[in-house]
Amino acid sequence: MHDAPSAKELIEAVKSFLDKTAMVQLQGHAAFHARVASNALATVLREMEQRPAAEARERERLQALLNSKETDVSLLNRALCEEIRSKRVDLATPGLLTHLKSTTIDQLSVDQPGYSGLRTAAR
Repeated sequence: MHDAPSAKELIEAVKSFLDKTAMVQLQGHAAFHARVASNALATVLREMEQRPAAEARERERLQALLNSKETDVSLLNRALCEEIRSKRVDLATPGLLTHLKSTTIDQLSVDQPGYSGLRTAAR
């Protein structure tokens, strides 16, 4: 069987090339674009590493909030939106604020891990 590199390994290799080889030789607009590409790859890596566990936690919270056995997070989120829209669920609903905060923290951890308020919010 062929032992091919994983998607993560390929992304890490390209990011390493950008960071250690390309960016040090580039200037101006090209250097900026290389930095943007490196940051995008870092986001993809965090997404690959963190998203599965974050989505599992989100699914569990949504199922508990909605008293549902649905497993599709997208459908659960739509159902929660409808519950909020119809005012059957609000911030006084046990677990809702915790769910919203936890979901936001998980998303920020992937998208903007350097966000200054992330550590404070995670407490």
